[in-house]
Amino acid sequence: MKFSVDQKVFSKALSEVGRAVSQKSLLPILSGIKVIAENEGITLIGTNSDIIITRFISREKTSGVMIIDQTGSAVVSARYFTELIRKLPEDVHIEVDDKHVVKVRSGDIFTKLNGFLADEYPRLPEINRTYSFTMGANELKETIKQTVFATAKNETRPVLTGVHFMFSNNELTAVATNSQRLASVINEVQVKEETSFIVPSSSLNELIKQISDYSGIVKISWADGYILFEINQVSLYSRLISGQYPNTSKLIPNEQKTILRLNKDHLVKGIDRACLFAGEWKNNNITLSIKDHKLCISSGSSEMGNIQELQEINDFSGDNDLKVSIDGHFLKEALHTIKDEEINMKFNGSMRPIVIESTHQKSRYLHLISPVRSF
Repeated sequence: MKFSVDQKVFSKALSEVGRAVSQKSLLPILSGIKVIAENEGITLIGTNSDIIITRFISREKTSGVMIIDQTGSAVVSARYFTELIRKLPEDVHIEVDDKHVVKVRSGDIFTKLNGFLADEYPRLPEINRTYSFTMGANELKETIKQTVFATAKNETRPVLTGVHFMFSNNELTAVATNSQRLASVINEVQVKEETSFIVPSSSLNELIKQISDYSGIVKISWADGYILFEINQVSLYSRLISGQYPNTSKLIPNEQKTILRLNKDHLVKGIDRACLFAGEWKNNNITLSIKDHKLCISSGSSEMGNIQELQEINDFSGDNDLKVSIDGHFLKEALHTIKDEEINMKFNGSMRPIVIESTHQKSRYLHLISPVRSF
């Protein structure tokens, strides 16, 4: 393998792919990035066995230098190769010999890196794209951001560490829960078959980073325990989580005793202030109640003191006998994902889950948070 490539283009691509590589892998070859040189361009692959990221650098679409003198492939340490290329001053010339030694030249700088046998690198999963759909990147980002935060952080129940994607009647319902809170978003998509799968939260968080500056179309395909996200010249493969996701629809209450319409930004700031005094409690308890026809947000610490704040209620219906203790950080995280100026909060007693919904008909998301005991 022998080629020349623009240093900045190559360095950026290596950084994108290197995000999937773990230096703690039990297989030394997985600490490397696979480089494939073909007549059409250069493909880079990085993986930690759970996530695979591929990046194609097209010879036709690259404005800088790209000359493929000899096709082939090699695997080289992601850590050293990425750092080396990033620190080189000029176009990069790379050549690999029969002993898998990667020779790198940039101007008058000459470097050799010991590589791995490329044939031993894991192959990409075969996905025939029979089951696939497209989704706008911005819509996909919002769907992930409004759900992934509610996934479980420990591995006690592995299925809860991912987001459950369900397809039915040309709708995608994304749900995440850690048993104490739940987030759900519904989007319209063109998918005929009914199916569902669980995508790891780590994969979705990485996907958000990969498409952070992208606003085009994302193609999503799945087969044989994998899901594939394709964005221009970047592809992200992820293993799916096996197991049965709980029936979360039964957790959402059908009736509410009290419904409040509130200004979202004012509520976030009030919750944030209350959390300052909630750290003494195991669940960061804050209390919500109605006082003088206003929402009362309060919390207290035996050591530091207490806080009480009254906020205007934009609209109210139902019972005004309300007092609920809730994890303030859970509530803040849920509210931060909502872009609407107003939200509806629905209550059904002091120990029943609180429901947070949009006030707009087009927004179809829902957050559910279970109260905590304050005694």
